[in-house]
Amino acid sequence: MAGLRRISYLWKEPDAAREYSTAVSLHSHTNQSKETLDFLANLGNQYPLLRPILARAERRSRERHEIPVNFAAAYWTPPLTPRIAFDVESGQIERKLNRMALVSITDHDTIAAPMLLRTVAAARHIPVSVEWSAPFGGDQSFHLGIHNLPSDSGAAWMKTFEEYTAKPDEKRLTEILAALHALPNVLIVFNHPMWDLYLIGEEKAAQRVREFLEANHEFMDAFELNGLRHWEENRRVKQLAKQWNKLLISGGDRHGREPNGNVNLSQAATFTEFVHEVRYEGRSHVLFMPQYAQPWKHRILESTLDVIRNYPDFPLGSRTWDERVWHPDKNGVVRPVKELWPDGTAPTWMTAILSAVRLMGSRPVSDSLRLAWRESRELQFALGEDGV
Repeated sequence: MAGLRRISYLWKEPDAAREYSTAVSLHSHTNQSKETLDFLANLGNQYPLLRPILARAERRSRERHEIPVNFAAAYWTPPLTPRIAFDVESGQIERKLNRMALVSITDHDTIAAPMLLRTVAAARHIPVSVEWSAPFGGDQSFHLGIHNLPSDSGAAWMKTFEEYTAKPDEKRLTEILAALHALPNVLIVFNHPMWDLYLIGEEKAAQRVREFLEANHEFMDAFELNGLRHWEENRRVKQLAKQWNKLLISGGDRHGREPNGNVNLSQAATFTEFVHEVRYEGRSHVLFMPQYAQPWKHRILESTLDVIRNYPDFPLGSRTWDERVWHPDKNGVVRPVKELWPDGTAPTWMTAILSAVRLMGSRPVSDSLRLAWRESRELQFALGEDGV
C-alpha cells in the first residue's frame, strides 16, 4: 500500500479504494443532536442588514406570544433519525465504493444515537461516539470528536463532559483529555479546528487554537479535514497539522440528507482496529467523495433546505421543520415551536422567509446558482493541481 498518509479525490482517482477492504464514515449527526441557534444573535451583531429582521422577529414574539426570543436556549435538530442516518452513511460506502462500511455517529454532547442503534442488528457494532463541545478561553468552544468510548462507561464520561461544560476549568479540561487518551481504544479528533464558529474574529480564533494546542496537543490523535467546510479552510487545517505534526483524518459533518463528503479508507475489520491504524500506525487515507467537488455555497444551501423540508414518512416529531426547532415557552419550558403558536401555524413573515429559501432550491433557480458558484474564484482555486 502506497504511503501511510494520503488524500485522494474519487472524481480524480476512481480506483482509490481498490487496495482497501473498508471505508469509515466519521462525524455525522442525527435528530438526537441539539444544534444551537445562538449564532443567529452573533450574526445580527456582525451583519447590520440582519439586525432589523431579527429585531422584528423578537418584537413580534414578545407582543403576540409573550415569549422573549432566547437564541442561547433554543436549538434545532437535524431531520434524520439514527437508523436513517446510519443507512445513509453505510449506503454511500457500499454503493459507491463497494467496501465494508464502518460508521461513527457523533451527535453534539449525546451518545443517544449509537446506544439506540446498538439494538439494531445492522448497527450492533457501531462505536459509542460523541462530538463534545468543550468550552475554552471564555468566548469559544472546541468541537472534539470522541470516538469509541467504552460501552460500560459511556454514560459516566458524558456526565464528566456535562460537569466540565457547566463549570469550565482549562486545567480540568487537560485532565479529562489525558484520561481519555489513556484509554487505548479511544480516538480523539480535533474537528474543524480552523472554523471561527463562534464569530469571535479570525485572529482571536486562531489564538485560541494555539492556546488549546499548547496545553493539549499530545492528546489529539488527528485533525479533521471537514467534508462540509470549504477548500480554503481545509487547506489551513492541513498547514496546522503540519505545524503540529498531526495526522489528518476525514469527518463529513453531515446534518442533512447528503452523505458525508469524505471518508477514510482502511483495512480494519472493526472500528477498534481502525483506531489502532490511526493512533499507533499513523495510517490515514482520506478520500473526498464527488459531492465535495460541488460548489460549497450550493452544498450549504442544499443542507439548509434539508433542515427546513417536510418529511411526511418520518416518525412523529421529525416530519416538519417546526417540530424540529425548539424554544422555551413563556414559562421557560423548552418545546417545539409549533406548540408555541396559538393555532399551530407559523407566522406569515416566517412562512415567507422559508418560501424564499425553498425557491432558491428549485429549478431553474438552483441550476443558475450552481453555475454561478461553480465559476467563482473560490472553486477555481480549490481545484488547483495541488488539491487540498
